[in-house]
Amino acid sequence: MPGGVASEYLNVGTFRFWFVGQRWEWSDEVARMHGYDPETVEPTTKLLMSHKHPDDRAHVQDLLDYALRSEESFSSRHRFLDTKGDVHDAIVVADRMLDDSGAVVGTAGYYIDLTHTFDEARDETRQEVLDEALPELFENRAAIEQAKGVLMYVYRISAEQAFRLLQWRSQETNVKLRALAKRLLDEVSTLTSPAATAQSQFDHVLLTVHERIPPDHSAQR
Repeated sequence: MPGGVASEYLNVGTFRFWFVGQRWEWSDEVARMHGYDPETVEPTTKLLMSHKHPDDRAHVQDLLDYALRSEESFSSRHRFLDTKGDVHDAIVVADRMLDDSGAVVGTAGYYIDLTHTFDEARDETRQEVLDEALPELFENRAAIEQAKGVLMYVYRISAEQAFRLLQWRSQETNVKLRALAKRLLDEVSTLTSPAATAQSQFDHVLLTVHERIPPDHSAQR
C-alpha cells in the first residue's frame, strides 16, 4: 500500500483501485473511518458508493466513471457516512498506478478524514505541531502561506487544515516543511492553466469582491 502509518496530525489511510475488475484495497485506517474492523469487509465499488453522502454520491460517481474512461487518477473533496450514520468530511488524493511496463493499471493514494480536525482532544497536539513549526514559519512564512493558499483553493479547506496537509506530507516523506512548500509552488507554476470557465469565475470574483466588503473595511485614503 502507498504511504505508511496514518499521520499523528491527520486521520489518514491509503487505498488502491485497479481499473480492470474495479478491485479495491484499503488500509486499516480507511476501514475504521467507514466503521469496519480491519479485514472484516472486502471493499468494493458498490460498498464505497453506498457510504457516500447522498448529496455527494453523483459527484463521486462521475469522477470514478471519468477515471475508468480516461485511465487517470481522481481526487475529490466529499462526505461519506460510516456504519453508525456519522458524516465524515474527507479529501481523496490519488495518483496513477503503473505496472512494470509503465502502463496505467489503476489509481492509488490517500483518504484524509478532516472531520475531527478541530476536536478539543486534539488541541494539545495541534499546538505542539504549531510550536514545532514556528521557526520555519517565521523564516519561510511567504512560501508556506502561499502553499497553504493553493491547498485551500484546490481542496476548499481552511487555513489550519491546509497547514496540517503540508505537515503530514512533510512527516510522511521526511522532507522539511519549507522545502516541500517551495517545491510545491515551483511545480504548481508549471501546471496547465485552469479551464476557461474556472478562470472566468475567478475573474468575476476578483473584480466584484469589493462590493461584498462592509464599508468600515474600506482602504484608508
